[in-house]
Amino acid sequence: MKIIRLIISLALTVGLFYGLDNKFGSLPPVGKFFNPFAGFWQNAEPRQPDQQLSWQFPELEEEVEIIIDQRQVPHIFAKNDHDLYFMQGYITAKYRLWQMEFQTHAAAGRLTEILGKGPDEVLLRLDQHRRRIGMVYAAERALEEMSKDPEIKAVMEAYTDGVNAYIRQLSAKDYPLEYKLLDYEPEPWTPLKSALLLKYMAYDLSGANDDAEMTQILQQMKNGSEVIAELFPNYPTPHDPIIPAGTVWDFKNVKTIKPPKNIVAPPEQQPNPDGKADNQDKQDLGSNNWAISAEKSASGYPILANDPHLTLNLPSIWFEIQLVSDKVNVYGVSLPGSPCVTIGFNRHISWGVTNVDPDVLDWYKIKFKDESLAEYWYEGEWKPTTSRKETLYVRGGEVLVDTVIYTHHGPVVAKPGTKANTMGASTALPGHALRWLAHDPSNELRTFYELNRAQNYKDYREALVHYVCPAQNFIFSDINKDIAITPNGKFPLKWKGQGKFVLDGTDAKHEWQGWIPNEHNPHLRNPARGFVSSANQFPTDTLYPYYLNWEYATYERGWRINEVLESVQKGTPQTMIALQNDNLGLLARDVLPELLKYLDANKLKGEGQKAYQALQGWDFMYETKHIAPTIFEAWWDLLYEATWSDDFGNKERGLRYPAIDKTAELILLNDSIPVAWFDDINTPEKETLQDLAQQTFDKAIKTLIEKHGAYGEAWTWGKTKTTSILHLTQIPAFSVLSLPTAGNKRIVNATGKRSGPSWRMVVAMGKTNKGFGIYPGGQSGNPGSFYYDNMIEPWLKGELAELTFMRKVNENVPNALSRITCKKK
Repeated sequence: MKIIRLIISLALTVGLFYGLDNKFGSLPPVGKFFNPFAGFWQNAEPRQPDQQLSWQFPELEEEVEIIIDQRQVPHIFAKNDHDLYFMQGYITAKYRLWQMEFQTHAAAGRLTEILGKGPDEVLLRLDQHRRRIGMVYAAERALEEMSKDPEIKAVMEAYTDGVNAYIRQLSAKDYPLEYKLLDYEPEPWTPLKSALLLKYMAYDLSGANDDAEMTQILQQMKNGSEVIAELFPNYPTPHDPIIPAGTVWDFKNVKTIKPPKNIVAPPEQQPNPDGKADNQDKQDLGSNNWAISAEKSASGYPILANDPHLTLNLPSIWFEIQLVSDKVNVYGVSLPGSPCVTIGFNRHISWGVTNVDPDVLDWYKIKFKDESLAEYWYEGEWKPTTSRKETLYVRGGEVLVDTVIYTHHGPVVAKPGTKANTMGASTALPGHALRWLAHDPSNELRTFYELNRAQNYKDYREALVHYVCPAQNFIFSDINKDIAITPNGKFPLKWKGQGKFVLDGTDAKHEWQGWIPNEHNPHLRNPARGFVSSANQFPTDTLYPYYLNWEYATYERGWRINEVLESVQKGTPQTMIALQNDNLGLLARDVLPELLKYLDANKLKGEGQKAYQALQGWDFMYETKHIAPTIFEAWWDLLYEATWSDDFGNKERGLRYPAIDKTAELILLNDSIPVAWFDDINTPEKETLQDLAQQTFDKAIKTLIEKHGAYGEAWTWGKTKTTSILHLTQIPAFSVLSLPTAGNKRIVNATGKRSGPSWRMVVAMGKTNKGFGIYPGGQSGNPGSFYYDNMIEPWLKGELAELTFMRKVNENVPNALSRITCKKK
């Protein structure tokens, strides 16, 4: 009996140790995770680190000094570029290693290595999609191009060596918390990972399209071409473009392209993706930038502002840093995983970016010879395809090999006969090839390397020549009192509307016909109105001789920014910060008075009457304490859906809806010309806008009561529209949830449920430049650090911190956390 008890005891002990030391399902090895000597306890960070530190590295050429200021921003002072970027890589990895690697794993389609296939194999499908759209292929081509540039190659390699120097110092107990939680370890950094990060951003900012949806509308709806012309025009009204309307271009040798006779392939060749409609328009993410002239500024020098709006995550997409060497002194934010400063300022200039969103992603219908997909028809002959093996290593040991077919257009993301894949920003169309500019060789890092060192407008313009994708509106100001903006990238030469629909992959006339010369990219310098600005709207009016795209962000943000800047006199940084936090909703200001006319106030009772009164007295500001924004947005969503769902939204069609701009335009036109689109085609009656307005208002009130109870504080905007900043793994404990934010996704303070201003920056130029900035997160990527989310509260209040721009290494920095001397070992 004793022997049996001993055997059972030993078995339980062995089982316990095995269970504590191994991963089951999504759980980390519990023993490793709670180990007091190597587990998560080791990730706690002191708020006040050692003030004087000394580090040694064999890779350094000369001594480097790093000052960590009171906001945990590193200021790196090196004597040469090699040491500067080595230490940038090292210090960024020290704060953000897990984020850097996880993002590049996501870009490369390698999440299944860490997390397995996921529920319903969602992560496997995501990885397959990333591989099949050519993310790794694009990064490899970019790295090849960057490696041809000796300076950029040296920068990338120094940065890589710095990251790896940090990784080599780590033992298992030092790993960032997420490695312990997910039970894996960091791998060596490579320049390809930096290239992958840049392509990941390119996909986020240029990967969306609706070519298939627009083709379906054209072919499935009665009088499809007329519907397209009326509801999806190539240029909307109203609009206030980035380059002021009426600008005359003096370009020489302008090449215009005439469309071929058959723009769209025969109906039987067209896809029917999956019956789903994406009706989000392009207003979910929004970015703003502007600069006012010396004449509009109280200081007599320009002031620049930038706030790129992106999906908000923890750790933050940005890392604040100052880089100083014998050739550069620049402050701003970088992308963790990529060298240089992406948005910022130096002693001479400041710059910022918003997304241009030209059409640089098109789908081509391919005619294959047979099921082998070995040949395809192009220009009267069969051409051979090429193939690329994509190997996915699934956690647990499974290995999956996928063969992706490539034509000269690009990868065939979904093979003929397979179900359309809607994973990611773009639908993968079966039997179609993806032509995406990000696949082309490029060296965007060269642009930022040169902007970091730029001293004037000429340097700025020369830096932009290297930039390819994703196209950005580069705002600029300098101490010479120049201001400028350039919607810049490598723009395909197309006929008007090319790429609005699926293209014919057999016909060379459907190819991109070359490139718009860089010197013909839209640009504006020192305009008479005294400011330049952008908010993702149309870059130009119809006088611009080239075609860039047919759809941009709604008119509201750009219109409102220009409206405010027109009135600015003696502007200050505080004036610019106030505009970044502007909460006025132009859509509400424009259409609400018209909609209220259709309501019979005498018939409204109870909560409906209270809601009506709130809307009548509203100043159109989306403030957290206001109730009217909640009512208007609920009403608008229902009215928008009711207007278009009968024509575009049935299950068989699943077509995308017309834009918000167009809907607002029809509402304002309805008084003079009754609009037929407000009729519900599924009923025998002829509904009018008045019918829809009353019906949807009543439904909105009922819905709000069901969700939030009786009219009152629970209806306030700050409680019904909240913003969540999620950890990249979406672990709630590492996230900040349900923040009561003002603003709305379509207005200047474009804050939505998961998106918002990812970095707010204002730079006042002068004899001594002064910068202000904030982002919703913190410098540290460690959830156990005070500096993980310490900037969220001031960000929520719309406050910007004054940035510590150092000019000399021996400057006194109040309340600096650390001074670190780095020497050659």
